[in-house]
Amino acid sequence: MTSPASPPAPFDAFFYEAFAEEAERLLFHAAAAGLRAGHTPQTIQEAGHEAPPAPIVSLRTQSLLPPAWAPQLRGILSRSTGYDHLLAYRGSVGGACPALGYLPLYCVRAVAEQALLLWTALFRRLPRQLAQFDSFHRDHLSGRENPGKVMALFGVGNIGHEIWKIATALGLVVRGVDPVHRHADVAYASPEEALAEADLIVCAMNLTAQNRGYFNAARLAQAKRKPILVNIARGEFTPAIVLEAALEQGILSGVALDVYNEESTLAPALRTGNPAALTADNRALLRLRNRPDVLLTPHNSFNTLEAVERKSEQSIRTLLHFRKTGQFLWPLPDE
Repeated sequence: MTSPASPPAPFDAFFYEAFAEEAERLLFHAAAAGLRAGHTPQTIQEAGHEAPPAPIVSLRTQSLLPPAWAPQLRGILSRSTGYDHLLAYRGSVGGACPALGYLPLYCVRAVAEQALLLWTALFRRLPRQLAQFDSFHRDHLSGRENPGKVMALFGVGNIGHEIWKIATALGLVVRGVDPVHRHADVAYASPEEALAEADLIVCAMNLTAQNRGYFNAARLAQAKRKPILVNIARGEFTPAIVLEAALEQGILSGVALDVYNEESTLAPALRTGNPAALTADNRALLRLRNRPDVLLTPHNSFNTLEAVERKSEQSIRTLLHFRKTGQFLWPLPDE
């Protein structure tokens, strides 16, 4: 790992946002492949590097890529299933943009299981159960079971379809909401139809310029059953200020988030203990964290031992492919 003050080492690739378990597996696979790899747990903006530390850099979703780096880089690999941040970068630098790649398949099951964990925990009032252990009272702890409940599943891609499989196996009735009906086994509905029936809303959509802030006050007002909302996709769909109002007004009965609006400011501010860096929406989120009907996890749904191993192996494999062909195994789509 290099510090911001030291000159960059002669790496073939440099990995930002690499937490401990991931860094260990990345270095293992890189060494086996003969790649010189550097890493840091920090985002690009936290690391303070003035120039790219390698001709190929890899990041996740919290790093802000400097436009000035574009002509100095051969490639950028995002270790994520989403790529909205890469699309934005390509749009900002135009023809100077290096090759862009991502990893669409490594954490499909992991993220789907995190969604299950979150909605079931809220169905069973887990935060209240934990809080009432010391008194051992069971008043107002009656939860709900999965069978027969209606899930409005927004986004039925790779992860969404895995959520559909888990949910239907548990006896939930799933209404898929997606402009593309790619799965014959899914019962699709319009957003309005799905929200009107929903006991549970799960967001698994791809983020685009057109659907930011998708779950706004007007859309949530279409929900009739005071559903729980779970977001494991992108935080830009669910601004905390909107969710706070929906909970206070009784439109939603619970919220579980693993992703956050303005996460590129939230995560560094929390890691460094710098509340002055928090935005207004960040501060609304921190107000939510103490509610018994809210669960917040640190963008960790991808993080299983199995998924970390797949991500590390696929990262190095696509980098080797790039060295041979000039293209990533999973290049950024032309959108």
